[in-house]
Formats: sequence, C-alpha cells, structure tokens
Amino acid sequence: MAKRPKTGPRPFIQARIEGCRAVMAERGVDAFLITGRMDHYYLTGFSGEDSAVLITRRGVHVITDRRFETSSAAEVGWARRHFRKVLLPEEVGNVCRKLKLAKLHIQPGAVTVADHAEFRKSAKPTRLANAPDILGQLRRFKDRDELSVIKRAIKVAEDAFKATRRSIRVGQTEREMAARLEYEMAKRGSSGCAFPSIVAEGPNAALPHAVPGSRKVRKGSAILFDWGATVDFYCSDLTRMVFVGSIPPKIRRIYGIVLEAQEKAIEAVKPGERMCDVDAVARRYIKKHGFGKFFGHGLGHGMGLDVHEPPRLSWMSEEKLAPGMVVTVEPGIYLPGVGGVRIEDDVVVTERACKVLSSVSKDLQESVV
Repeated sequence: MAKRPKTGPRPFIQARIEGCRAVMAERGVDAFLITGRMDHYYLTGFSGEDSAVLITRRGVHVITDRRFETSSAAEVGWARRHFRKVLLPEEVGNVCRKLKLAKLHIQPGAVTVADHAEFRKSAKPTRLANAPDILGQLRRFKDRDELSVIKRAIKVAEDAFKATRRSIRVGQTEREMAARLEYEMAKRGSSGCAFPSIVAEGPNAALPHAVPGSRKVRKGSAILFDWGATVDFYCSDLTRMVFVGSIPPKIRRIYGIVLEAQEKAIEAVKPGERMCDVDAVARRYIKKHGFGKFFGHGLGHGMGLDVHEPPRLSWMSEEKLAPGMVVTVEPGIYLPGVGGVRIEDDVVVTERACKVLSSVSKDLQESVV
C-alpha cells in the first residue's frame, strides 16, 4: 500500500533531487533505483535500511516496510511511500508495473549478483540496466548543510581525543584506550565510530590498519591514534601520535618528515590540481628523505556520509580537485619492527585553495603526555 505525500521536501533536499534528475536527463535515465542506504539518505533524508528509493522524472517513491512507517513519515512524508509485505525485489517489481516503467536503472555497486537476478526477474516486463555513477558525482561536492555536520563530527572526535589523551597511563592496553576513546565520542554525541578505531603502540604502529589488542603502554611509548566520529550519519577521520614521557629518536625524526610532507601537501590542495599531483608532493618529500618505500598507501580520500568515498587523493587518480570536495590528507611512514607515524587532517577545497577543518594540535611537544 502506498502513502501519498503531504508536504514538499526541505529546500536542500529538493535541490539534491533536482540535481539528480539533471544528471539523469544528461545520461538518458528515466527511472533510477537507489538501494545504497547512504545514497538514498543523501538524496531524500530517509534513513531506513533494507529499503530503496525510486526517482522518476516526476516522482519520488520510497519502498520500505512497516518498521519505518513512523520514521518515514517524519523523514519523507512528502514522498510516495510503499510499504511492502514481500521481499524488496518483488515490491520494486510491483511499483515498476504500477508506474508502467519500460526501463529501470539500478546501482550496480549497491546490489549483490543474487539480488540483481531477483530484481531482473521481479521487475518484468520492465527492463533493467546499470546506472552510471549519478550519486557519486553529486556526493563529491558538499553543500553548506553537509559541511556544518562534518564540522560537528570533527569537533566531537577532537574533544573525545583530548579527554582520552589526558587519561592515558602506563599499563593501559591498546584495547582499553580505544574503548575509552569511543566512549568519549559517544558521550559527546557520536552515534557510532566512523570506522573501527585504531590505537597502535610501538611496533604495532608500523601496521597502517592495526587492530587494538593487549599491547600495553610503557614509558617511552609512541602510540598512533586513528579515529572518527559519526554525527547525523556524517563522518570525521583524524590521526595523531601520542608519546608517553619521551619521544623515541627514530620516531622523532620521521615525525618531522611526515608533518612537513603533510603541510606541503595541504598547501597543494587547490581547485584544478590533479589528485595524483597532490599525492606526489608528499610522496616526493618523503622519498627525498630516504623513506619512500615506507609510505605505501594513497595520500587521502573523500569523506562524508561514508568515511571512504570518492574522490581518491592518490597517485592512481587524475581527477581534479574542485570547490566543495572534502578530503583527508594523511601521509605516513611505517618502519617494520620499530613503529610508524601518520598525521591526518580533514580539509575542504575552497574557491582558491583549501581550508583545514580539523584543529587538534600536531605540535610534537604537545603530543607528549
């Protein structure tokens, strides 16, 4: 059964829908099925899972179930809502036939092979086709409302880190520090971690995606923290080092190199610059100082509703930066058996350069507890 819309969407949601329809028209797409949860949240504000949003030239259809009857009324009461009593592909087929759609474009990256087969079977006689990257193109550019929420997510993460840093004591485990950090984020309004928090002491910091374990803080520890908060579905992503009592000489040396590489790369983040060229700024500096083979990942990534989303600030991307893009800048040096350093900030590309959104200190001496 479908619920008819009552009021119109908020202006910024209407603008996103119009933007989506404009790209659809350019690409020859008349009907677009959105099954990626963060994609349909971005476009409509609807947050329910195991659901879909169907955009046509004239209508917005939300296909969900009765678990989300109340929440969908609040979030998308202006849309045509369809509450299914069958599996999602079957209800999508029912809606396609009601609308007499000749062709339906779906998100190829947001459905499994098995689900694709079910959609194709259930939608008949509507034909299925893979949609171009419509929402990836739109989501690259953050509007004022999105930037406001991202800034809140960054502040929550930074304040939680400062509180956690004050609580660090010799004998604590990586797992204990990660739990404290996540508690401090939740206390300040984070609905969950943007990704599994990384807290890596000593040699474990040489693993870019280390998993917190039972390794303990000791005097002279160098600890890598990589963490992020989620506020109203938007993410933050930061990395800082904490030193307990003193700074190991080799780590001190590579910290200065990584920090300088990051600052040079941030200066290079400007509209019109290729992603690979910005990556090269940091990579060349690290290589010049003899540590090129110890920096193996890309310089950064886009961030928003997903903590990793387009664009990619990497040697593999020739895409150009443009105003409104939010990216991380996070060079690192990782020395097996010794430890590692990564420093990460979130920046937004402006009309002429970029603005760093994060502010927690990177000063080496202020990193000592």
